[in-house]
Amino acid sequence: MNYEVPKKKITMPGLRKLFRLYSYIKPYKYEYGLGLLFLLGSSSASLAFPKLLGELVDLGNQGKLAQEINRIALILIAVLVGQSVFSYFRVYLFVSVAEKTLADLRQSTFNHLIRLPMKFFQFRRVGELNSRISSDITLLQDALTSTLAEFLRQLIIIIGGVSLMMVTSLKLTLFMLLILPVIMILVVFFGRYIRKLSKEAQKQVADSNTIVEETLQGIQSVKAFTNEYFEMLRYKGKTIEIAETGIKNGKLRGAFSSFTILGLFGAMVAVIWKGSQLLAAGELATGELFSFVIYSMFIGGTIGGMADVFARVQKFIGATEDLLEIFNEPVEEVEEIESLPAEQILHGSIRFNNLSFSYPTRTETEVLHKISVAIKPDTLVALVGPSGAGKSTFVSLLLRLYNPTSGQILFDEKESLSIPISALRSQMAIVPQDIFLFGGTVRENIAYGKTGASDEMIVEAARKANAWEFISQFPEGFETLVGERGTQLSGGQRQRIAIARAVLKDPKILILDEATSSLDSESERLVQDALEKLMKGRTSIVIAHRLSTIRQADNILVMDSGRIIEQGTHEELLLVDNGLYRNLSELQFAG
Repeated sequence: MNYEVPKKKITMPGLRKLFRLYSYIKPYKYEYGLGLLFLLGSSSASLAFPKLLGELVDLGNQGKLAQEINRIALILIAVLVGQSVFSYFRVYLFVSVAEKTLADLRQSTFNHLIRLPMKFFQFRRVGELNSRISSDITLLQDALTSTLAEFLRQLIIIIGGVSLMMVTSLKLTLFMLLILPVIMILVVFFGRYIRKLSKEAQKQVADSNTIVEETLQGIQSVKAFTNEYFEMLRYKGKTIEIAETGIKNGKLRGAFSSFTILGLFGAMVAVIWKGSQLLAAGELATGELFSFVIYSMFIGGTIGGMADVFARVQKFIGATEDLLEIFNEPVEEVEEIESLPAEQILHGSIRFNNLSFSYPTRTETEVLHKISVAIKPDTLVALVGPSGAGKSTFVSLLLRLYNPTSGQILFDEKESLSIPISALRSQMAIVPQDIFLFGGTVRENIAYGKTGASDEMIVEAARKANAWEFISQFPEGFETLVGERGTQLSGGQRQRIAIARAVLKDPKILILDEATSSLDSESERLVQDALEKLMKGRTSIVIAHRLSTIRQADNILVMDSGRIIEQGTHEELLLVDNGLYRNLSELQFAG
């Protein structure tokens, strides 16, 4: 998907935001300042070049000695060498500063994103956020290196060039300034229309890429529904659109090129015509006219380039605003955990006190309503109920992925908000129903539970999770790549890798979203056995889909419409006349 950065009008608030981004350059200010000096040197050398060429022509025209001509020629060579050296160091220093600055900015953006609370991600798509950290920062790279340098260089050339032209001939300068702006305005107009068509072509290419991406990702569905020709026609239509836009763009570029040649060379002819009249009247020397023509070409090209720089600055401001919008979002106070003080160590007691909750995207809908329940340490508590009852929200609040709308969660009778969020989460582990594995190796995925774990600890965790047997059968063992989201493994294997990850973390509070219902009998037996080992000696909260797996639970919380409507052991709940748990149990076991 293509997320285009919109151009913004250049306003004072926008410029302030732009300069706020330049604060990232501060650590490299001396290097950046040196780059600006080299920029000034290379621009000054560019301005000296036409003047010296004019003097060379005048000396030849006046029949001066070869010594004088050679002196100017040597100065010209020195200026050229100086300009080359200045240009090299200018580019090198600006690129060096930009790369270091963007590395800092990328780290800062990613670090900020990863510390944002879950509610932020409910309002944003991953593709959009990825665009912010890639496309937007790439635009900033252009702005920090070439855009600012080009803008300053063009200003120096325009101001310096016009000043030198006025010194040479005020009449010819005024004549040139009357002609050139008209041509430049038309060039800018053409340029904008061409850029608009180029953007349209880019968007169409992005759309065609989306078709390819979606089709190949869903190739199984495409073939299952015999929609190969449908997808071919869809892609064909988009490529024809791209071709038509490209042809239209080509026609316009041809017209633009013809007009540019006609306009710029026509302006040059007009300047030379007027200059020849002044030359004939003795008001201008031949070399001065030569210098004047070169300055006119310099300034004409520079004014035309200003429009492009202006458009890039607009894009830069748009990208800056999007980035700073993310930076304005408040982050969670996460911290690296090495060891926990005694007062932050959990013992497994949990209490919900009159808790209610609504999601930030649906504030009018109460997902949990006045929940009050106590969970004793080292017990197994099951959450059951129909879909949408609030079971997943219940455990999300335990992990403080969200905070209650009202009421409290207490751990060992301490209010959850008083415990540092990293200290709280470091003592919990979750084995979700939809297992997410990173695209690395088996070892890396298990070690995610405890990043500093030794090989022996990883192997032991795999054994406890009943994962060692299938891992040892892989040719590459723990170094086997699991593929994107773990697609190279079966459902049961993914489950056991996730359990091994939780074993390695050795949490005090364990959250399980039971997922054995989608597994074959053998995998289910192995996963269930691993889960039973994992639950021993810790507070375990299980979201149960198959009631047969929770008969031994110490307490079963039956939820419906965000409320706990029944609780007790399996035997106690079966005695409740017309109870929801009893009805669900009879339906499942009858099936």
